[in-house]
Amino acid sequence: MTGRESSVFTERVKQACGAPGIPFVFLGNFEVEQYWARGAVGLPRVSSASGLAVVNRMDEFALLLAGETDHVVLKARPDPGYLDYLRGLGISLARVHVPETQDPARTVTEDALADPRLLAELGALDARLAPHGVSTVEEQLAAATGLALAAPDARICEAVNSKVYSRRLTDRLGIAAPRGWAVSTLGELDAAVAEAGALLEQGQRVVVKEALGVSGKGIAVVDSVRRLDRLHRMITRSAQRAGTERIGFVIEEWLDKSRDLNYQFTVRPDGRARLDFVKEAITEAGVHKGHRMPARLSAEQTETVRASADSLAKALAEDGYTGVAGVDAILCGQRLYPVLEINARNNMSTYQVRLQELFLGPEQVGIARHYRVRPTEPVPFDRIAALLGELLYEPERGTGLLLNNFATVNAAAGDGAFEGRLYGLLIAEDEQAAEAIDAEVQARITKELVTSS
Repeated sequence: MTGRESSVFTERVKQACGAPGIPFVFLGNFEVEQYWARGAVGLPRVSSASGLAVVNRMDEFALLLAGETDHVVLKARPDPGYLDYLRGLGISLARVHVPETQDPARTVTEDALADPRLLAELGALDARLAPHGVSTVEEQLAAATGLALAAPDARICEAVNSKVYSRRLTDRLGIAAPRGWAVSTLGELDAAVAEAGALLEQGQRVVVKEALGVSGKGIAVVDSVRRLDRLHRMITRSAQRAGTERIGFVIEEWLDKSRDLNYQFTVRPDGRARLDFVKEAITEAGVHKGHRMPARLSAEQTETVRASADSLAKALAEDGYTGVAGVDAILCGQRLYPVLEINARNNMSTYQVRLQELFLGPEQVGIARHYRVRPTEPVPFDRIAALLGELLYEPERGTGLLLNNFATVNAAAGDGAFEGRLYGLLIAEDEQAAEAIDAEVQARITKELVTSS
């Protein structure tokens, strides 16, 4: 199988943005929510510098969204062996632009803004800037380069990405949802806590979610009135210290889900939607770990997703949002709740679409995974390739692990052991075969690239 210069999906996004055939400059500024949420009242959380370095090198995913006529801004040049590997699969690659220096703690956008040479280089392009998501920092980059954004502005993206917006839109459209309350003022919080407390007294659990939390952060599962009251007081004190009545939280009944789902659609300016995919999300403790494709849904459930996408797209377009929209949903037994939250940005699964188009057969199973590595020194791509050997995807065979990000392996490298991630898409004839490949990949990586703490 050979690659193509651009993907059908990417061209569809360009059409939705009113830019058919125009080159894009892709920017993998992951966890853009950290900028949208600046200054917001939130829940306690813990993060690490090494974890931030790995997240910032997820920018390399953008390499597989861009076509040969496009451009990609990365924090650093990809490993030459990894680029040779991708070309060997027949994947046409975009032109890569990098800053002269990069700070692991900065996003790719911040690195680009700090490099006058790179700004001039990008400014000379006849292209549109296509970030993972748009915050004021990406607007600054657009202004500094003169590149028009291929997405709505930061104000619209931040508003649409809020879980408060998702909850209120879901309620307005009459889409099935867990019992819950969207709160944007301390008064609304008081009322919601009182009603949620009644659920807790009946032996149920509730979940408190920050409006702009991401990747399992900014979320608390509550099983007692005492715990809910403690969170209530904490949020109230934080808002009062900030001198504001404005907050952003959703409180919902906790449901025992059987499966997490993620689907994506492309919103046109006229409000029409194109459903791009539906996948089963693989999560552990609320943190994204991968996807299974295709999702195991009945025809009726699939139609419910499609109808929800159509309704959401019309409302989003009316609110000024166009382009890629991702939605998290859940199954509780056979009951589908089609909208837990809307993501006004690319999703992890967005970066798998081109690989699906090129390599995943109609009867095959794909599982997007990442593997933790903990080596004692930086690992070149060729060592990973030799370690995995016949487990790597072969176009002639049509099965194996197709690696789609290598930068995250060495992102946190320093003196001594460090933790990284190896991302890939498992392609197999059925789920059992995919799980067998997964188990062997994990065993080899654990044996050779995971040191004891």
